[in-house]
Amino acid sequence: MKQFITSGLLVLLYCSVMAQKTALLAKTLIDGTGKVISNPVIVIESNKIIAITSKENIPKDATVINLGDYTLLPGLIDLHVHPNNTEDDYQVQHMRNSSAAKALLGLKNVQDLLSAGWTTLRVAGDADVGYANMEVRNAINKGLFTGPHIFGAAHYLSVTGGGGDINFISPEQKITADGLIVDGPEEVRKAVRNEIKYGSDWIKLLVTGAFMTVGDNPKNVHFSPEELKAAVEEAARRDVPVMAHAHATEGIKMAVKAGVRSIEHGSFIDEEAMGLMIQHGTYLIPTFTVGLYFQEKLADSKALEKAVELGKKTKEGMYTNMRLAIKKGVKFGLGTDYVGWPATYSAREFGEYVQLGMTPMQAILCATKTNAEILKKEREIGSVEVGKLADIIAVKGDPLKDITELQRVKFVMIGGKVVKNEK
Repeated sequence: MKQFITSGLLVLLYCSVMAQKTALLAKTLIDGTGKVISNPVIVIESNKIIAITSKENIPKDATVINLGDYTLLPGLIDLHVHPNNTEDDYQVQHMRNSSAAKALLGLKNVQDLLSAGWTTLRVAGDADVGYANMEVRNAINKGLFTGPHIFGAAHYLSVTGGGGDINFISPEQKITADGLIVDGPEEVRKAVRNEIKYGSDWIKLLVTGAFMTVGDNPKNVHFSPEELKAAVEEAARRDVPVMAHAHATEGIKMAVKAGVRSIEHGSFIDEEAMGLMIQHGTYLIPTFTVGLYFQEKLADSKALEKAVELGKKTKEGMYTNMRLAIKKGVKFGLGTDYVGWPATYSAREFGEYVQLGMTPMQAILCATKTNAEILKKEREIGSVEVGKLADIIAVKGDPLKDITELQRVKFVMIGGKVVKNEK
């Protein structure tokens, strides 16, 4: 009996600790819905926000974290990352490193991104023959490690000779490509089923050629309409959305008509494709940061020579296209195409959005409210509101005046747990 009472007391003490309230104070809150709130007090219990109030209403039993003149924002969401794909010659790296090694690398990278303010990530496939990124997600979800919320696709699906195939090895060599190679509707269907079986909650299709890979052209369409139809229909049976890597104009149109949820890159989009995206409610994730990174940091890379040259030739036209898409009302999310750069570099994406004509607030909403909607997680994340997860970051200055403040995140909380506080 004594043991039972002691155990019961321990349970009560544990529950009491778990229910501890926290009051987070700062000068300003950009709440992720478009509102700016002065002198906010955010009350958190366990992992959720239970009140947004004033200093007079701070619960007596709350632990107070006062961030002074800082600006609070919702945790940032990056909808296009490759945590295991971190070397310029990534298709060779894929053959050099085991899936276990990639899982360890991926864990380190997603934790770094969390520390930089990215509390949610969508993996857009990765250069791994296994399911390393899904296992990293599972380990974080089980509480084995602290990390961001992770969604996404384990692999990218590619046709033979496409952007996910290895096109620089002689035909006598038998190797496994970094993507899943599928040809014809039935192979596509089988691959989608396997992806879902092993944990992917998105499907990633390389509809067109790519900038980075050898032996293909980003202006070419790779998947047929029948293959695209099979992929989207099969994924839809399991309520799994599809993201489509698509640079070529016709590939964008085909993917939108097939019913994909987002277009990744969209480099050569035209007005007809913009109209289709608006009509179908398809989101655009242009991924500018990867191009900046290649031009600024890896311009001399032999492995990325194709990507660097294409980036130089197409940047002006691509930015012109994106400015028009913004004006016409295409719905923009935000993704960086992260491939292992220093985590603070990812927030360069915001500056490109502002350069294209968005206000800082519009750019921030792309990475918070809109990205949560794309993930269909808007009831849980994407804004600082009562009932949502306490995923909150803070910067020292005002990102509405200087968007580069988002490259210098000082405070990070995920699910009510503080993982960074440089105040």
